[in-house]
Amino acid sequence: MSGGRDVYEYALLRVVPRVERGECFNAGVLVYCRAHSYVAARTLLDEQKLRALDPTADIVGVRAALRAVEGVCAGGDAAGQAAGDDAGRRFRWLIAPRSTVVQPGPVHTGLTADPRAETERLLDLLVR
Repeated sequence: MSGGRDVYEYALLRVVPRVERGECFNAGVLVYCRAHSYVAARTLLDEQKLRALDPTADIVGVRAALRAVEGVCAGGDAAGQAAGDDAGRRFRWLIAPRSTVVQPGPVHTGLTADPRAETERLLDLLVR
């Protein structure tokens, strides 16, 4: 702990509408803080960006995939098979590389006194 702040990890959630092209944009942030047993995802889908990269993109499907990440973070029934896992395990599962339209980016670290506020700050800074 450093000055009342704890280490946290985060990864951006990227939308890659056409995996073969590799074009992407940020649509969310996934944050984990072990000291607070905290894991959360906040998402914001920019449909205009999605349509610019792929006019035929399945917007409903992309939105559902982003909501599913939020659900796994929330735990409970929304987390499906991950419901019984602790926050760290859910975070590790979510950051595993996937070849899908919604992909996690690399993991970064920082220090925070308030993981919830940090999640919102990162959403504002990196997604909006």
